[in-house]
Amino acid sequence: MISLLGLVFIVAVKVFKKTTPNGKVTVYLGKRDFVDHLDFCDPVDGIIVVDSDYLKGRKIYSQLVTTYRYGREEDEVMGLKFSKEMVLNHEQVVPMVNNKMELTPIQEKLLKKLGPNAFPFTFNFPDMSPSSITLQPGDDDQGKPLGVEYSVRTYVADNEDDKGHKRSSVTLAIKKLQYAPATRGRRLPSSLVSKGFTFSNGKINLEVTLDRETYYHGEKIAANIIISNNSRKSVRGIKCYVIQHCEITMINSQFSRHVASLESREGCPITPGASLSKTFYMVPLARTNKDSRGVALDGHLKEDDVNLASSTLVAEGKCTTDAIGIVISYSVRVKLNCGTLGGELVTDVPFKLLHPAPGTIERQRVNAMKKMQSIERHRYENSLYTNEDEDNIVFEDFARLRLNEPE
Repeated sequence: MISLLGLVFIVAVKVFKKTTPNGKVTVYLGKRDFVDHLDFCDPVDGIIVVDSDYLKGRKIYSQLVTTYRYGREEDEVMGLKFSKEMVLNHEQVVPMVNNKMELTPIQEKLLKKLGPNAFPFTFNFPDMSPSSITLQPGDDDQGKPLGVEYSVRTYVADNEDDKGHKRSSVTLAIKKLQYAPATRGRRLPSSLVSKGFTFSNGKINLEVTLDRETYYHGEKIAANIIISNNSRKSVRGIKCYVIQHCEITMINSQFSRHVASLESREGCPITPGASLSKTFYMVPLARTNKDSRGVALDGHLKEDDVNLASSTLVAEGKCTTDAIGIVISYSVRVKLNCGTLGGELVTDVPFKLLHPAPGTIERQRVNAMKKMQSIERHRYENSLYTNEDEDNIVFEDFARLRLNEPE
């Protein structure tokens, strides 16, 4: 009888793969999401496997490519283009040029498993490269959505200048993301504004305070509102919004979208001399904004992992004005309706909306929630009871269609 202590539980390592249409070249990636930690970014590490008798003197090249689309594809006429494709890294993988490449653990494991026809490649994102973001298209929009996308393109060619053929080319879409810092900090964002009136003494004071500075996707935002009416006007209603602010740096354009809203008349009207203290709760979610054109989303590969775009973070010593691509920020906006002649009293309180950092308790909670919502994405039957490290790898095909592959 085998002792239970002799069994070692090893969770299967998921590896994504995609093969060229002719079936001769396969590209493997250990993950599709690569994290920008501000001081460094995860490298894009992969493996290419090729049939031994296929190349016949030809070479295999791989590229890290970004596509920045800042205008609608259907508006492109007379050679005008509203997108820019940039090759960030280019490398000859087969035959290997860099024999002294430092391998990552997943590359070492894959090379051991896939045999002598496997060749590694590693790409690094440039400093200040933008995160993957997609702007949600409208019902009438056609073509590719606006935003920033990344992909790994691999092709077979005789020399570096050839574009290769569609049958021997493959493109894998990837994402570059940012996570929240390990600690959220204790600062509570707040704003205090006042409004006076012509031919009337006194003011209406509005104070808005959030319960934290950084929120995770799916969390409830609590806005504590204190209204003091020292004027002769009355506050007839309160409106709260979560605003997503987008800046498209390529064309120096800015716009905002409401991603959550709440209207209340409880406690209203707030008559002269009266005050009101109330907390409003809102949850900005991508699934409640499916019909809102232009809402920024985290560049997504599957419909079940869509989130609102995370706030753009920059390294210490940098300014958000130095960021490129699509710069995202959020704020809570509160409006007080002071009547037809009184107008409105408005204030914004900025905050950050991000994914929890890997390894934190919040991240574990988010992962547990995702497992409950999407069983297929977290298949436990791939977990193996084995002592053979090289066998605990599960390969998953890229389900996304091939994009922008050379003819």
